[in-house]
Amino acid sequence: MLLNPKHKSYDHLDPRSREIMEKTIDFFENKGKAKLKRDYFDRVWYSDFLGFVKENRIFATLLTPAQYSDDPDVRWDTARICDFNEILGFYGLAYWYTWQVTILGLGPIWMGNNEAVKKKTAKLLEEGGIFAFGLSEKAHGADLYSSEMALTPLGDGRYVADGGKYYIGNANEAALVSTFGKNSETDEYVFFVADPRHENYDLVKNIVEWQSYVAEYALSGYPVADDEILSTGRDAWDSALNTINVGKFNLGWASIGICTHAFYEAVTHAAHRNLYGKWVTDFPHIRGLFTDAYVRLSAMKLFASRAVDYMRSASPEDRRYLLYNPMVKMKVTTEGETVINLLWDVIAARGFEKDVYFENAAKDIRALPKLEGTVHVNMALIVKFMANYFFNPAEFPEIPRRDDAADDDFLFRQGPTKGLGKIQFHDFNLAYDRVGLPNAEIFKEQIAVLKEFLMTATPSKEQSKDIDFLLSLGELFTLAAYGQLIIEKSEMDGIDDDLLDSIFDVMVRDFSKFALQIYSKPGSTEKQMDLCMKMIRKPVDADGRAERVWKEKVYPLVDAYEMNP
Repeated sequence: MLLNPKHKSYDHLDPRSREIMEKTIDFFENKGKAKLKRDYFDRVWYSDFLGFVKENRIFATLLTPAQYSDDPDVRWDTARICDFNEILGFYGLAYWYTWQVTILGLGPIWMGNNEAVKKKTAKLLEEGGIFAFGLSEKAHGADLYSSEMALTPLGDGRYVADGGKYYIGNANEAALVSTFGKNSETDEYVFFVADPRHENYDLVKNIVEWQSYVAEYALSGYPVADDEILSTGRDAWDSALNTINVGKFNLGWASIGICTHAFYEAVTHAAHRNLYGKWVTDFPHIRGLFTDAYVRLSAMKLFASRAVDYMRSASPEDRRYLLYNPMVKMKVTTEGETVINLLWDVIAARGFEKDVYFENAAKDIRALPKLEGTVHVNMALIVKFMANYFFNPAEFPEIPRRDDAADDDFLFRQGPTKGLGKIQFHDFNLAYDRVGLPNAEIFKEQIAVLKEFLMTATPSKEQSKDIDFLLSLGELFTLAAYGQLIIEKSEMDGIDDDLLDSIFDVMVRDFSKFALQIYSKPGSTEKQMDLCMKMIRKPVDADGRAERVWKEKVYPLVDAYEMNP
């Protein structure tokens, strides 16, 4: 279930992909925890890692669409990209970040219409180049409508760009920076590439105290030619949002990697610590905290793994990924924070010590729910799918496991970003009806009451404008979709009943929590409050299931992994 670099197994991958994963693990293990931590504290730019990437053609192999290389191992394969995400998250968010920002920077290029830049980009990747995504601005964040980066036509296919961008990772050493702006004469959106080495590109500063470089940069009279423009108009707008669709999926996998490393460290520490004549892991409440953390982490990985299948199988006729994708960004990353909090409640002051990985994890896990759109932004997106998900299902062929060596070219031709409310889903009951475990049955009853809530106590126009109210309602919807994909993946992977029922134990409790939040809203009606009370349920553990999960799955992880010193 969990990645263990000391017992690495990537049997589902082809030889070249397996080589990349194994070499990357070896790079970090050879670097060792002491050097990893020292570089983190000293904010050392990770030129050693980028040199390793260049030498082994890693970004070139993983991030170049197949049509732009003669190498048969080169493709954009979401499954192996997520394997790589997990490894980088496991060792350090800064290393993941430079990879993540490169993915974002490549999005508008591969989605654009400029074949010359695409061929140039493939060459730059082969040379070890990294990339940047110049979208957000200091005064407006990622509000595309308000972009002040101006591209002014001069005639004869020439332009000058003026304006600033803010919070742009890799913008110090990127081979190219995909930059979003507007045509100053037509107000039309545009994406173009900028070169950080140009004299009219001003690298203002690094705006964070971190190992990565997150830049403020400014263009002043920066010359742009037609052959540097990636897309214009609606295509540029769609490229921006569709790039984020691709990139934000990675954040959940970084959370999974961080939590996995932190879990190994925490459970091993606790098992070797003796308080009041007892080993810490003998205290019942400690076992409960560890078991809850393990179960939540397992659910994160099951959901995110199944969401990969929908991403890779997407088409103009099947856009279900547009629900599951923001859930990997929003739900998986917030669950990651919960996992770290549970572990921290066990190891306490140990989590602040400078020589442990956990100290990094406790800081870095907070970033992921806040990047590539906040939790609130992604929840507002998710709520648009709620009516069709519950009340208007369609028939779709069953999506198989997708770890095959295929090029996910649809991700670069996703098309218009509108019409989300029209997207349909298969009947979620098809998954739930195949599970009869005690807590899954309780959870199904909670979903039934939620549907009754939506039909008979439908939020009013005023409530629909209340973001706080919608966020809690959206959390309930999210749990229903979360459980569905977890069931589907559990069947594929042969997950045993104890773990699956433990996952639904957690979900019954979480559903009750969010129902209570809606009950407590100032504007909730009597009818809504009555239905919320019916949603509040207690999970069951009648046969010692939780103790078995502790003994058979959690405690065996003691001493299972420790990073090389």
